Amino acid sequence: MTAQATPRHRVSTTTARMRDLADSVADASVWSMDPAEAGATLVELTRLAAQVAELQARVAAHADTMHVGQDVGASSAANWLAHTTKTTRAAAYGAVRLGHDLEQHQSTREALAAGDIDVEQARVVIRWVDQLPADLGAETREKAEAHLLAEARHHDAKALSRLGRRLWEVIAPAEADAHEAEILQRQEAAALRACSVTMVDDGDGTTRGRFTLPTYHAAALRKMLMALAAPKHVAATQGPGIERRPGPEALGRALCELIERYPVDRLPTTGGVNATIVVVIDEDTLTDRLEKAGVLDTGDQISPAMARRLACEAGIIPAVLGGASVPLDLGRRSRYHSERQRIAMFLRDHGCRAEGCDRTTGLHAHHQQHWADGGHTNLTDGASLCAWHHTLIHDPTYQTTYLPTGKIRFYRRT
Repeated sequence: MTAQATPRHRVSTTTARMRDLADSVADASVWSMDPAEAGATLVELTRLAAQVAELQARVAAHADTMHVGQDVGASSAANWLAHTTKTTRAAAYGAVRLGHDLEQHQSTREALAAGDIDVEQARVVIRWVDQLPADLGAETREKAEAHLLAEARHHDAKALSRLGRRLWEVIAPAEADAHEAEILQRQEAAALRACSVTMVDDGDGTTRGRFTLPTYHAAALRKMLMALAAPKHVAATQGPGIERRPGPEALGRALCELIERYPVDRLPTTGGVNATIVVVIDEDTLTDRLEKAGVLDTGDQISPAMARRLACEAGIIPAVLGGASVPLDLGRRSRYHSERQRIAMFLRDHGCRAEGCDRTTGLHAHHQQHWADGGHTNLTDGASLCAWHHTLIHDPTYQTTYLPTGKIRFYRRT
């Protein structure tokens, strides 16, 4: 170990001794430990880790108060610790925050220092006690903290957090239901604000993603997927004898089925067209005479077999090249482009035709010659534009030029 320079304080010398003791067993083999001893030692190591975490947090808070790292230009003790030890700043700041929090919660600090609770449990206790109104009084807050610490002997941090939400039942039983309802309402509002979905195309036929949903919507989604992944449903839709797949794979396939089965008439329209996938496929491929990849209107490719299957599915619009054509020229009979015209237009343009724009969804169908000026509602006179550029093209302060490439160039009039 790297020894400290002449440690004098009792915490410093004890830390040095603990490092020496840890070094002494760094190469010790554990194969000869019987199950009982291994289990007991693992429990003791877990408690020791909690005690060390409390000591680290206590020293980190003191270092923050003393502005350790200032002499080398560090903006804070946490930043200095992160740089010096090569830990993440989040971990370093977490240690400092925990130390300051424990200064205000002596009972929780003592429980952590004794190894009776772990760091996660300590943070849960602190969070819920700190959410109590400041005017409750020290005695009531101490009672609430003692209650959660007693429950921590029987519950992990996750279960303890659920109990923390009902802390009012201990300190003010008559007001508990109303307070819990208020907490739930705040949590639900925060969950809606935190909603997010991210998806990343791996380029190998798969797309990874993650999402954050409110608890209710996640529970509803889980029930839907479990129903679609149920063995009886799988046997009914894929035939008997299907081997039961592992949970995550089954739920993943259930999500695919949910996407394919969702009724298109329930979807909002984007640019006058339901938010459904369009599969471009040759007639020869559709009739099994040719093996050629299908192309989605998003530009992604799928196998001929999947293209043929999707061409039969509800909610999937097959655009068959070389098949029976659909009249796409409405002339002056209608001002608005039909759904089929919009689909054909979006397939032709592959996104917004404004120069430099990469939008491919939520497109509008635009008359190149305005309808009021005698324009026709057909593919030749139509152009796909995103909402932003569709608004801009009708703005008299901008002029547009239709380029030979099919793109539309915008520039402000002078």
